[in-house]
Amino acid sequence: MNENKIHDVAIVGYGPVGQTLAILLGRMGYDVAVYERWQSLYPLPRAVFHDHEIRRVLRMMGLEQALQAISQPSACYQWFNADWKVLVEIDWSAESISDGPFGYLFNQPGLEAILDRTAKAIGNVEVHQGWEVLALSQDADGCALHMQRTQREEQAQPDEQRQVKARYVIGADGANSLIRRQCGIDWQDLGFEEDWLVVDLQPKPGVELDVPDIGQWCNPARPTTMVPGGPGYRRWEFMRLPHERIEDLQNLDKVWELLSPWVTPDTATLVRHAVYQFRSRIAHTWRHGRVLLAGDAAHLMPPFMGQGMCSGIRDAWNLSWRLDLVFKGLCADTLLDSYTLERKPQIRAVIDASVEMGKVVCVADPQKAAERDAAFLAGEVPPLPPFPGLVDGAVYKNPLTGSTLGPAGSLGVHGEIEHDGRTQRYDDVFGRGFHLLSIGDDPLAGLSLAHQALLEHLQVKSVRLSLDGTPGTSRDLSGKYHRFLAEAGLQAVLVRPDFYVYGGVSEPGELPQLLDALGRDLGVQQARGETLQHNQPLATQV
Repeated sequence: MNENKIHDVAIVGYGPVGQTLAILLGRMGYDVAVYERWQSLYPLPRAVFHDHEIRRVLRMMGLEQALQAISQPSACYQWFNADWKVLVEIDWSAESISDGPFGYLFNQPGLEAILDRTAKAIGNVEVHQGWEVLALSQDADGCALHMQRTQREEQAQPDEQRQVKARYVIGADGANSLIRRQCGIDWQDLGFEEDWLVVDLQPKPGVELDVPDIGQWCNPARPTTMVPGGPGYRRWEFMRLPHERIEDLQNLDKVWELLSPWVTPDTATLVRHAVYQFRSRIAHTWRHGRVLLAGDAAHLMPPFMGQGMCSGIRDAWNLSWRLDLVFKGLCADTLLDSYTLERKPQIRAVIDASVEMGKVVCVADPQKAAERDAAFLAGEVPPLPPFPGLVDGAVYKNPLTGSTLGPAGSLGVHGEIEHDGRTQRYDDVFGRGFHLLSIGDDPLAGLSLAHQALLEHLQVKSVRLSLDGTPGTSRDLSGKYHRFLAEAGLQAVLVRPDFYVYGGVSEPGELPQLLDALGRDLGVQQARGETLQHNQPLATQV
């Protein structure tokens, strides 16, 4: 390591979140250094589910083919009472707006190995495993990390210490984040706390298990989760009962006793077992000067929605396009302030939903469980709310109320299109970036030179869609885009690089107002220090 070198970004933590961010920023051409205290990847499973939005992100990273070997589409997620009557069904196998099923089950060590190979193949990404951060400092120009090589088995003493400099530091170093603590950022405890034994195993060849594919057994005698752990693996999770000690659940004989209704040592090989405390916490802020938090360093949630790792990858996806615009000088550094404004309310809503689901599952009192069952079976419990979008930050808002307008802040649709005579996924054709999706007349016709210049400045791609392949358009084969626009009463939507809708217009005359708001929200004028010149060409037409 060159101590005089100043990296664009130093990432602390090399789990899926740090790996993803390193790949995204590295492929954008930035100088990225990653530091991880452990000398090798963690070999055991943790997360087992990711949703359609994260699958779309991973596809955009070119990982789809590799993912197929370590993942499988999800089945219906069912919740049963003690008598195996269905209380809740959530169809994770249904078609999503992202082109494919709602969810996937996967093997996390397999995913991390894919991300590791990908990151280390990027020449401008340095991965340093076996280095621990001791201290962090920063000033107006950048950050400094004081590092120490972690002790190796063959060494009697720890190795050398180094100082690493970077323009920005990302703390993706987990729930006990030293980066968060060095910044003095406090946790907000949201009140959920339960201990669960997590058991991963591999059924032996030819063994067929008589279990729900994905299920919560809401049995007060022992709340239990059963779920695939990716192809060839299964997971059980058992709640610690009030009278039990954690040590009781860690005993190997107890593990097999709990598994005995479904598997035995003759039918399955134990991969690992560990007791985890499921908690709900969120950091008060995710930015401190030139330091930003991502993943478990910023938020923790119970696993009942399968959104822990997903939320961290959303952080990386959101941060990557923001840092890109700031590094390029296209937007002001204040764009990084809206990272917390956007992600924290969305994550808080996900945590709250996960906690509410946990309260349904984690009932060990028979009387309370009977009351819960009666309410669900009578249809008295409302369905889960839709997955939350963005309610603040760089999304189009009513200037008087501050609330989002129309579909602003919602996740954009994705589907197959016909372009230049070929059927392809939209993302494969047009890639990542700001996209102005429209139907009908060309929304760019009649725009002022200043608004044209703004679109060019942000490299916005104008993509016109039709159902019949009208010349100058791409054909909307799935019909998803037209349905989305029709339901919202819009002719065009502006979609951000993270697939979220910035805002939309019902007719082209409203577009200048939308673009003015976009420039303000992204800090475009402040970045340039002047009004955009009126002699730049139109936005890219495709």
